[in-house]
Amino acid sequence: MASLIDIKQRITSTKKTSQITKAMQMVSASKLGRAEEKARAFAPYVEKIRDVVTHVASGNSADHPMLVTRAVHRTGYIVITSHKGLAGAYNSSVIKEVYKQIQEKHTSSEEYAIIALGRAGADFFKARQMNVVLEVPSISDHPIFAEIKDVARNTVQMFEDGVFDEVFIFYNHHVNSISQTLRTEKLLPLTEFHETEVEHDLTTYEFEPSEGEILEVLLPQYVESLIFGAVLDAKAAEHAARMTAMRSATDNATDIIDDLSLQYNRARQAAITQEITEIIGGVAALE
Repeated sequence: MASLIDIKQRITSTKKTSQITKAMQMVSASKLGRAEEKARAFAPYVEKIRDVVTHVASGNSADHPMLVTRAVHRTGYIVITSHKGLAGAYNSSVIKEVYKQIQEKHTSSEEYAIIALGRAGADFFKARQMNVVLEVPSISDHPIFAEIKDVARNTVQMFEDGVFDEVFIFYNHHVNSISQTLRTEKLLPLTEFHETEVEHDLTTYEFEPSEGEILEVLLPQYVESLIFGAVLDAKAAEHAARMTAMRSATDNATDIIDDLSLQYNRARQAAITQEITEIIGGVAALE
């Protein structure tokens, strides 16, 4: 059995750890609230630009390259992870799904390329000699578009140039503070506008200079907004996952402290009993 000093030291160190995890839980909870607010505030912009693009794309200019499905020779995978750990299974769920799909669909690194947003994903794929062509190692806790602007625009440009024939995005969707779900979405080509019937409401648009020229500007902006929206959503999920992980760590530390305290009390009681027994034995020997 461990000595009283050893048990006492373990209790002290575990209490210090629980204080750290509790503080990290509170920090993540604070960051989560702001991240949720930012993701909600961005959603109306995406919906509005999608509405405008839907109306424009439904006209005679719907043959834009970004709207046309073509034979797939190379696939792009945008993978959104965190740049630090302590978030439970947040990163592993996304990475495992991307890795699985690449292994199932492709026989050569020439058939795919990875765009990694977050150090966890970038490090994983680069360590396995997989084809990472673009990366943003670190994304702040409350992202701004400037952080992913270059990667987003390069991704769109590579699709338009024929480097990619299709692009998928993988990330964790924030459901609530204790739950997130893995999302896999086809980002390019934008086939959704062919599949969606435009509702004939009272909204009308007058296009200047022309629908085709407007699409040239709107479509890249729309895809970039989808990528940024996914980053905001994923960041909220990350804060929620880290908050949950730290709460679980704090609860586990509390359980360990309770068990160690019980061991300490039992060991202390046994030591006292042993001392009393020795005293009684000594007195009896003197009689």
